[in-house]
Amino acid sequence: MLKGVAPHSARHFARAIIMPNLVPPVVTLADAKAYRARIMDALPAGSSFEPLMTLYLTEATDPDDVEAAARSGIVKALKLYPAGATTNSDSGVHNFENVIPVLERMAQIGLPLCVHGEVTDSEIDIFDREAVFIDRVLDPLRRRIPGLRVVMEHITTADGVAYARAGGPDLAATITTHHLIINRNHILAGGIRPHYYCLPVAKRETHRLALREAATSGDARFFLGTDSAPHATDLKENACGCAGCFTAPNTMSLLAHVFEEEEALDKLENFASRNGPAFYGLPVNDGMMTLSKSQAAIEFPNQVETGIGPVTVFDPGFDVFWEVEKN
Repeated sequence: MLKGVAPHSARHFARAIIMPNLVPPVVTLADAKAYRARIMDALPAGSSFEPLMTLYLTEATDPDDVEAAARSGIVKALKLYPAGATTNSDSGVHNFENVIPVLERMAQIGLPLCVHGEVTDSEIDIFDREAVFIDRVLDPLRRRIPGLRVVMEHITTADGVAYARAGGPDLAATITTHHLIINRNHILAGGIRPHYYCLPVAKRETHRLALREAATSGDARFFLGTDSAPHATDLKENACGCAGCFTAPNTMSLLAHVFEEEEALDKLENFASRNGPAFYGLPVNDGMMTLSKSQAAIEFPNQVETGIGPVTVFDPGFDVFWEVEKN
C-alpha cells in the first residue's frame, strides 16, 4: 500500500505530518525512524518529500521518551486518539488523567499535540461527538495545562470553527479537502456511498459551510490537513467498510475549485502552504506550485493500483478545471 500511494503525496506536497495509527502503532522514536525509512524507500527516485513524524499517545507513553523524540528533530508532534474513535485507535487513551504528565512535558518543550477530537461514548450520537469532545475533554485539558499547543485535526463542525477562533495563539485547526465538499447527505441520500465515509463523519450542510468560510477566510488559525486515507477498494465496499477518503492525487485541484467558488483564490496559498508551518514553527517551503485553469474538465484517475489492490480516489461529484502545472 505504501509504495502505491506515497508517490501521490510526494507529487504535490513537499512534506506532510504523518499519522502514527499503524498496526502496531508508532509509539517510540525507534518506531518513527523505522516508519520514516519505509516512507523514504517508497518514494520515487529524486523525490525531496519530507515526512514529519508523529508519535501515538498512549497511557504508557513516557514523558522523557517524548522529549528525546522531540529533540531528535524527527518527531514534530504527538497524536491523541480517544480509544475507539477511528481507524486503528484501540491503543488510544481511555483515561485522560493518565496522560497529564506527558501533556505537561509537551507544554514545557513546545511540542504540539494533534487531536482526533471525538468522544467515543456509545450514548453520544456520532454527529455530536466532536462538539461533546470540545466541552468534556479538550477545553478542560487546555485550561489545566496552559501553554499546550494543540492542533484540532480535521474539524467538521461549526462548533470546532468557533472554538478554534476563540482559543488563542496555542490553538489551531486543520480542515480536510473532502469536508469542504461533502455533507452527510452525500454519504446517505439515495444510497450508501462508502467512498464518502470518513471519521470524523461529514455533518450537516450548515457545518460544511462554516468550514468553507473558515478555510477561505485568511484566518491563520486554519490550515490544510488532508487526512488522506487510502484503503483498498474492497475494504471500503464492504459490510463493515473502512473510514477514510483518499484525496492525495487531486487535493490541490479541488481546493482551487473551492477557493474560486468562495472568491478567495488569494487565500489558498496561506491555507495550504503558510499557516501550518507557522504554527509548527517550520520554515515555509522553498518550492513553488502553479495551478492553472483549463477549458476542459480535468480527468483524474478513478483508482490507484497498490500491492494490496486498487484504492479509489475521492470523486467530488462535479467537474474540476484546475490542474497543477508540471514543472
